[in-house]
Amino acid sequence: MTCPVTIRLQTADFDIAAEMATMTKGRTDIGAVVSFSGICRGGDDGVAAMTLGHYPGMAEAEIARHVDEAKTRWPLTGITVIHRYGRVVPGDNIVLVLTASAHRQAAFQGAEFLMDYLKANAPFWKSEERAAGNAWVEAQTHDDEAAARWKP
Repeated sequence: MTCPVTIRLQTADFDIAAEMATMTKGRTDIGAVVSFSGICRGGDDGVAAMTLGHYPGMAEAEIARHVDEAKTRWPLTGITVIHRYGRVVPGDNIVLVLTASAHRQAAFQGAEFLMDYLKANAPFWKSEERAAGNAWVEAQTHDDEAAARWKP
């Protein structure tokens, strides 16, 4: 079974439907696609914008390492991970994870595994802009706990 992989880090926005169409075009071995999209939130928490940074090369390699692990754990037939960097404002897309499989359970588990990793351990850093000033986003215990459940 083949599992084409797309990993992109970019400043530009992405089109979720187009990415899903690219993943599934001409494929009859895919019975399920699970998507997760992370969006910059604002509103009541006062975030005016967020700036995301990463180490080019290292971030892609780390994401690829976790994608490879997902491929060994579940019978996935396609994986796409797109993560933006740079400045985003509320309502902008930040991250997209697509996982495909012949059956839904593997697609769901693969997507959840990859998102838990991205949220807790991927080599990105975030700074939020608020009226009171900028502040680095601290790691969250619940994100670490979610990622820890996948350890053998």
